[in-house]
Amino acid sequence: MQQLIDKFLEYLKVEKNFSKNTTVNYAVDLKQFFEFCREKEDIYKITGINIREFVVELTLKKYGKASIERKLATLKSFFFYLKKESIVLIDPTGNVSFPKKDKKLPRFLEALEMGRFLDSITGDKEEDDRDRAILELLYSTGIRVSELTGLNKESVDLTNGLVRVFGKGSKERIVPIGDRAKEALKTYLAKKSVETKELFINRKKKRLDTRTIRHILDKWSKSSKLGKHISPHSIRHSFATHLLDAGADLRSVQELLGHANLSTTQIYTHVTREKLKSVYDKAHPRA
Repeated sequence: MQQLIDKFLEYLKVEKNFSKNTTVNYAVDLKQFFEFCREKEDIYKITGINIREFVVELTLKKYGKASIERKLATLKSFFFYLKKESIVLIDPTGNVSFPKKDKKLPRFLEALEMGRFLDSITGDKEEDDRDRAILELLYSTGIRVSELTGLNKESVDLTNGLVRVFGKGSKERIVPIGDRAKEALKTYLAKKSVETKELFINRKKKRLDTRTIRHILDKWSKSSKLGKHISPHSIRHSFATHLLDAGADLRSVQELLGHANLSTTQIYTHVTREKLKSVYDKAHPRA
């Protein structure tokens, strides 16, 4: 058994180019599994039942779902390799499914918090105007940070208050821009020292990347003194949540966010439901 494991680990290092840390993790996971299956020294005697029993054992020992998923992925990779090498004919992990992940509710800012954050972006330098335009536009449209960095000057129609965005899979969509974002963009473009096709540029006159946008957010979220970490994703979540709280229908929010499936957008209904429950619990005399 150890020889098979050693060959598999060598395969991961040489052919799959896995890092040393990753192969060490695979080795630990395999050792743990085969210690659990002590009586099954013969690789051919391992069945899907043994693997399910291993998952149950990990669950009882309070392993997190992410850890269990990693260990199960290790076993799937190992037996896939054995089958590929014709060492086994049947992969015992074939009918073993991964544990369902807990759905995490998106983090978002309340409308008043978002207003305070955006109003805290002060200064009259070109860089300040750029940052204000970026963050107003993110909240106004709910676009992804990767979509924002890809914008060109021609992508924005300030007369009609629209922005053309290319999302995942290069799918194009048109998103409205609010008045505050339009004003911020007009101010930035009027002061922009260099004419470029790229809408947002850095000091070297190159297109901004997503990392720089995150640095900009970190800078202004610290200076806002809200005491919250604000990410591009939390602004997108805030955009969707505030629209739904104000009565927007789910289909419209799906279109604005550029989600291919409505099920992806539906997580925001859980957010608004939690808020309704909280309001109910605090306000109803017999809650």
